Order: sequence, then structure tokens, then C-alpha cells
Amino acid sequence: MPAKPKPASKAAAKTASKSAATRVEKDSMGEMTVPADVLYGASTQRAVLNFPVSGRPVPFDVIRAYAHIKAAAARVNGKLGRLDKKRVALILEACAAIAQGLPDHGGWVKHFPIDVFQTGSGTSTNMNVNEVVANLVCLELGKPIGSSKDPAYLKAGGVHPNDHVNMGQSSNDTFPTAIHVAAAMAIHSELLPAVREMAAMLDDQARAWDRIVKIGRTHLMDATPIRLGQEFGGFAQQMRNAEHRLHQGVTTLAELAIGGTAVGTGINAHEKFGLMVADELTAATGISFVEAPNHFEAQHAKDGCVAVSGKLRTIAVSLTKIAGDIRLMGSGPRCGLGELVLPAVQPGSSIMPGKVNPVICESLIQVACQVIGNDAAVTLGGLGGVGSILDLNVCMPLIADNLLESIHLLARGIEMFNANLLKGLKPDEKRCNDLIEGSLAMCTSLVPAIGYDRSAEIAKTAHKQGKTVRQVARELKVLPDKELDALLNPWSMTLPGGEGSAGG
Repeated sequence: MPAKPKPASKAAAKTASKSAATRVEKDSMGEMTVPADVLYGASTQRAVLNFPVSGRPVPFDVIRAYAHIKAAAARVNGKLGRLDKKRVALILEACAAIAQGLPDHGGWVKHFPIDVFQTGSGTSTNMNVNEVVANLVCLELGKPIGSSKDPAYLKAGGVHPNDHVNMGQSSNDTFPTAIHVAAAMAIHSELLPAVREMAAMLDDQARAWDRIVKIGRTHLMDATPIRLGQEFGGFAQQMRNAEHRLHQGVTTLAELAIGGTAVGTGINAHEKFGLMVADELTAATGISFVEAPNHFEAQHAKDGCVAVSGKLRTIAVSLTKIAGDIRLMGSGPRCGLGELVLPAVQPGSSIMPGKVNPVICESLIQVACQVIGNDAAVTLGGLGGVGSILDLNVCMPLIADNLLESIHLLARGIEMFNANLLKGLKPDEKRCNDLIEGSLAMCTSLVPAIGYDRSAEIAKTAHKQGKTVRQVARELKVLPDKELDALLNPWSMTLPGGEGSAGG
């Protein structure tokens, strides 16, 4: 029988009573009961009740991007003479607090609780931001939260969530703008630096290990020799390509839907509003944002987000190649390939003492799998008839969540791989040399001198007798020893032209 719960202390009861306190606010649909200590209002509370789906709020990246957008819009409306200086200053101060995560108000999650799986246009989140900005202004002016609809308060210079914070805007152009701004900022500040670091580390290893010759493998079977530096040079190029793809992605994201308002026509917005907001966002973030050349494409479709997600998927595929190959080359330590020595970061087994596994490679590969899955969700969200329907995309919160998760996962995963694997990775040069000498594929370099069929017979004999190609060729005296050794020099086989090239 379960123990009887102890009665709550007076302090606990007081806290519970305080947390249960509510206030009543109004929106266009009427009155709504809202927790007393939150900064949002009636529209946000309706969304909280309507969408109890995942328990996962819209990413902070989007909220922070919205803070930048609302601040930029206020500055522009001030410059256009549509918003007075006092209100501009109050909105800017509130937006700065939101961009910092509202540390003085218990953190951002408390005040931006709407589920990712909400209205497909992101209207609920746009109104959430408008309400929080307006209520922060209430507090700044010494008024109770919820005063933003009071006519006397507004007449005295207060800020209204729709009339002032949302001036010249619609959810339909601000939410896609927030996706682009958030994703571009995350790529610029997090993912690009991680990719550059990985490319540089791989470049350094390619140069350092370029004198180490090892056996190549095609179809997982022995092939002609290759230098370890050449393999790592290929990895480095993959990451240089990734860097280039990310720059392309930021350029794609730099086109903003702001200024199109409801359906792309720009109703209720000044004709220069989109251009001027893009300029303000450029100044605030250091990223060269521009007004979209065609607002109907920018708002009706999400092709740009799908394209960027595809680039992230490609980078994930590149990472599986790098991590997977390093994992294979490090297999062993005695009964695998053993050409690389991976850093031992943790015990590998609860039953086999001394076992160490390639866990960092496995972690990065799992990250890549998740990113590839996220790309599928973004692509489906962008499909015509699914997310992109007539004059609006209605899967934008889904697209935002998956796109941003992919960026963050790739950045964190690459940083982990750089620090916990690449930094301590070492080659086993002796193992590489031993495997080359025993490979039957060494006979390939003999083909120009003695022909394919004779070379194949030497390989078969070597395999049957458990000897090396060099040993059998010497016994059969197919070529003078000096010429034979030149042809069977592993280094020469890794150079353009192959056989007989001078080597080290």
C-alpha cells in the first residue's frame, strides 16, 4: 500500500498558490484566462491549449530571429514616420531582452511555450512574440502585464501587440523570414567554423601522412597501393566542398520574405519596408540579407529551405564516409585492418575487458542519420499540396525545427569528432607496410612489362603457396631483380603514370 503523502508545508502551499494565480486577457475572440506570471497573452494561451502535441517549443533560434525582426521593423517604421521615437525605443529594449533569452524573467521557455506542431504558418508564434514584447513594455512603463489593450494606456504612449509591434508585418512574411535569419545565423556562427576546423585538421593529417603507403581497397578487397595522405586528402576535400555548400546555403537564406505581408502583395506595408528591414538585419547580424526579388515565391513556397536542407544532408553523407572509413581502418587492434590507431576514450564492453570501440565514429554516424531523416521531413513540408498550398506554406514550424536541429547536430557532432577523434588519431605505419607487401594486387604494376595473363598467374600462385607476389616473381625470374623491385615499389604505384615512376 503506497505511503500517505505528507501535507504540504506552508511555504510550498504559498508557492503553489502563487503559481496557480491567473489573470484575464482579451483578444479578438474574447476573454482568456492566462497564468499571472507569464509575459504572453490571450492569443498565445489559446495556442498552448490547442496544440498539446510534443511538449517541444519552437526553437529559441526562431524566437531570437523574431526579436531581431521586430527590432528591425520598429527602427524602419520609426524612420518612415509611422512609429514615434518613444515606442521605437521601448520595442527595441524589449527585443534585446528576448534575444538574450529573458534571463531576468525566468528564461525564454516559460514565455514562449507554444508547441512546434502548431498552426502551419507560425501565426501563433508571431503573436506570442508580439504579446511578449508588448507586455515587457508594460513592465518598463510600470503598468501591469496585460495593459497593452487598455485605451488609456495606449493613448499615453503604450505599445499594442498588433498595431505597433506587428506594424507592416504578417505572420506569413515574418515566420519565413525568421526561419531564414535563424538558419543563416546558426550556419554562419556554428556550423561553418566546425566544418572549417575539420577540413584544416584533415588537411594537416593528409600532409603529415603523405609518405605512408598502404594498400588500397575496392569492393572491400585488396587493390593497388595508395598513400594514407591521399585518402585523408580526399576526406579534407569533402569538407572543403561542405564549406562551399554552406556558403551557398547562406546566400539562399539571405533572401527574405519580409515586406510581402499576407500573400506577397505587401498590403499594409510601406513599399520600402522589406528593403529597409533587410538592411537593418544585415547591420544587426553581419549577414548580407536582402529583400526577396519575388515575394510570391518567397511566401508561397519553401524551396530555399528544402535546398539548404539538401546541402546539410549532403554534408551528413560526407561525414558518414569519413567516419565510416576511419572506423574500418582502425578496426582491430589485432584481427582487423589496424592501419589507424583511434583514441581510446572509454571502455568498450561490460563483459570483454580491455575492449575499446570506435564510439566517436558511431556517434557522428548517428548524427548523420538523424540529419538525413530531418531532410526528409523538410522536403515533405515543402511539397506542393502538402505544405506549400496556393499562396502560403503551412508546414513552416516543422521546417524550422528540423532545419535548425540539423544545423546544430552537425555543428556539435563535428566539434566532438574533431576534439575526441581526429586530434588523437595516429597511423600504424608498420601495419600499413606489412599489408602492402602481402597483397596480391601488387602484381598490377607488372602488367605493362609481362602482360595481364602472366601477372594473374603469379598472383594465383602466390595466393596458393602463401607467398608474396615479389617472392613468386623472383623465383620464376620473370624480370631482372632491379627492374622487378622498381615495378613493385609501392610508392611508385601511388604516382601518376604508375609503374616504374621514381619514388621514395
